[in-house]
Amino acid sequence: MYTSLNSMGKVSVMLDLISQRQKALGSNIANVDTPGYVRQDINFGQYLSSMNSPLETRLSEKLGPSAVISDQSEGPINPAKELVQMQENSILYAAAARRMTNIVTEMKTVINVGK
Repeated sequence: MYTSLNSMGKVSVMLDLISQRQKALGSNIANVDTPGYVRQDINFGQYLSSMNSPLETRLSEKLGPSAVISDQSEGPINPAKELVQMQENSILYAAAARRMTNIVTEMKTVINVGK
């Protein structure tokens, strides 16, 4: 049961980060014509490195150390690229939400079996 609670916390953090990334990407699209606006994004690397699975560690090494970044190197914002990233982010959110549902179902099963 402790493992499920630990997993629930990790998934909860991921859902929060994915939500924040969606907001940042939406802000980028909304400000595509704003002079001086700097593209914003969320980098999951900082958070994933604190989690214990090998996959999470590999992802954190690939994504880097910072959670919130301002990307000045890309030049003008490409709305099509932002929309693609929003779609990818939506898929990540759906997968994380499905994982949370599975954890809750496992916990319910443990509770019902223990009665």
